[in-house]
Amino acid sequence: MYLGRTLPVFLFLAVTAAYAQDLKVDVLDFYGLRKVSESQVRKALGIREGDRMPPSKGDAEAKIDQIPGVVESHLEAVCCDNGQTILYVGIEERGAPHFDLREPPDGEAVLPDEIVGTYSRFLEAAQAASRRGSIGEDLTHGHPLMADAQARAIQEMFPALVDQNLDKVRAVLRASGDEAQRAMAAYVLVYATRKKDIVNDLQYGLKDADAGVRNNAARSLVALSVLAKLDPSSEINISPTWFIEMLNSLSWSDRNRALWALQTLTDSRDPLVLDQLRTRALDALIDMARWKTLSHALPAFILLGRVAGIPEPEIQAAWTRGDRDTVIAAAKKKAK
Repeated sequence: MYLGRTLPVFLFLAVTAAYAQDLKVDVLDFYGLRKVSESQVRKALGIREGDRMPPSKGDAEAKIDQIPGVVESHLEAVCCDNGQTILYVGIEERGAPHFDLREPPDGEAVLPDEIVGTYSRFLEAAQAASRRGSIGEDLTHGHPLMADAQARAIQEMFPALVDQNLDKVRAVLRASGDEAQRAMAAYVLVYATRKKDIVNDLQYGLKDADAGVRNNAARSLVALSVLAKLDPSSEINISPTWFIEMLNSLSWSDRNRALWALQTLTDSRDPLVLDQLRTRALDALIDMARWKTLSHALPAFILLGRVAGIPEPEIQAAWTRGDRDTVIAAAKKKAK
């Protein structure tokens, strides 16, 4: 059984947006550095561990963007791991892999009031559950069901609502000019009864211009991948390609969701999928496997071990003894 213990994305984003400037940087970590040095980025950023978050995210990114060879940068505060706040600094250098996003749509499609109202009630219940520390969820049905009874009861209303309004939900996800409506659609669509029919819609959402839409679409696809693994008769077929490309995103949230999805999608160790990881995202995986926050680094480390052809028990043993370099070296050697 797959039971998640992480804060739901829609709650996580709200927390970081509301309080980021009041937080201290406990851990400063990076990804995307190849030719540009960490010391150059630290100097441009002008903060170090123990300092407050930058007062202006945009100004801090603009300073980093002035470093020769940097195409674009992205700062993202992640709270909290063992009470610590991590500031991730993502860099895209000139010539590096690029994760393309679509232009925002401008359609006028909106979700029915009943879905919007139910979703709002669910958010309130989920936030209350989070304050109580009840954030576990079950993905084995192919959609999230929280352990908290009140939040779960509201989630259990979504299947009927989505089935009754399936075409409208799809239209909103693909064409609405309102990113909040698209994000809501990406969250609720996975509750549709005929799950194999909505995979393409959610994969489409992975390249939405809005981070919240991408996060919810990825979250929904993770739930579908769990059901696909448990019940092959569901005929759910999720392509790992977009998640592999997402590993090169500037956004930490994109990368984090892609890592969790790819853990399930590479369980069978399909050689074609592992080869795609090796050729399209090896450097990104190595970056992430070296992150200082262990819970964030572990998924990338597992994927590197699979890319290297190392058996699962040996991957876990290497992680337990803190031997990241051996697995990273083996993945690099396999790539050659």
